[in-house]
Amino acid sequence: MPPHCDSLDGPVVTAARQALDAVDVARVLPYVPAAGEAEVRALFDRVVPVRNLGREAADVADRLFFETVVRIHRAGEGAAYTGLKPAGLDVGPAIPLAERVLAEGSAGPLVDFLSEMIRTEAARRLERLRSLDLARDGGVAGDRSWVEAMLGFKVYAHHVYKAITAAGDAHHGRGGGSHADPEGE
Repeated sequence: MPPHCDSLDGPVVTAARQALDAVDVARVLPYVPAAGEAEVRALFDRVVPVRNLGREAADVADRLFFETVVRIHRAGEGAAYTGLKPAGLDVGPAIPLAERVLAEGSAGPLVDFLSEMIRTEAARRLERLRSLDLARDGGVAGDRSWVEAMLGFKVYAHHVYKAITAAGDAHHGRGGGSHADPEGE
């Protein structure tokens, strides 16, 4: 997953910032698992008064709150906390497009984009497989290259299928898919 939930302009820190500004911890609680709610509430109650002690104190208090909320959020995803990432990182084209689709309410642009990506990549992989097949001369080395490409093509298709059939809210191991993985991946 590209850095997003742990970046300073990602949805978790944005919600944490809104919670601090509104003095309403409930604004960030949906981003933390229930098991982490007590820790977030307790820290919130400690950092809010510190924010009134001046700009430097507020900056330190905010940073501590952001780091804690992101750490707990990541733990809920089953992912390690590796620190806050700076704002403005390149998260690729899919996340901004998904955010736009959420705001506009139509999945069409995202579906079109992803469909074209799958079409292009599947065609590229198949063409590579065909060119390797034509170059096969019965030697083991050529056959190995073909087998590697052939298996790569099948695994690619399987990974795309797994992504498409994952539970609607699954991310970072949360939610889990409803389909068995024959390869144990």
